[in-house]
Amino acid sequence: MGNLPAPGVYDVDTVHSGVSFIARHLVAAKVRGRFGDFSGVITIGDSLDTTKVEASAKAASITTDNEMRDNHLRSADFLEEEKYPTLDLKSTKITSKGDNEFEMLTDVTIKSVTKSVAFDLEFLGEGPSMAPGVTVAGFEARAEIDRRDFGINFEGALENGSLIVGNKIVVEIAVEAHIRA
Repeated sequence: MGNLPAPGVYDVDTVHSGVSFIARHLVAAKVRGRFGDFSGVITIGDSLDTTKVEASAKAASITTDNEMRDNHLRSADFLEEEKYPTLDLKSTKITSKGDNEFEMLTDVTIKSVTKSVAFDLEFLGEGPSMAPGVTVAGFEARAEIDRRDFGINFEGALENGSLIVGNKIVVEIAVEAHIRA
């Protein structure tokens, strides 16, 4: 089934993990942001069929280190965080691509719209944590989504027609998870 950590339930260590994204601004600039408040559980089964991932991020916790932009991203033009407080991910199928590489099909829900998104997933390894007797596992996942698929249709454009914000968003997740005792 490819290399995965020992079976068990792993809780995402949010202090040592991150949920981030990259969006194009105008033609070339990349805006990088992240969600500061998120949670997740990884259940490693005896096979990939019984292995699953669930995660959630609070829309209000989005930050790009620019208060005016962050407030705009929380508004009805983008995430509408008061009406849709979370962005959710649930794996539906994980397949091995060899060694520590996997494809993870997920249901991603943003603004009450659920779409299937394929993530490239890498298992980085496992080992002892700083706490005695606790096993830690590391993962990285990456996908590209089209924000319009989730009803984020802000179409601000310049006079020449170029979009202020690109439609393609790269989502990157880096996880350190601890097995439950």
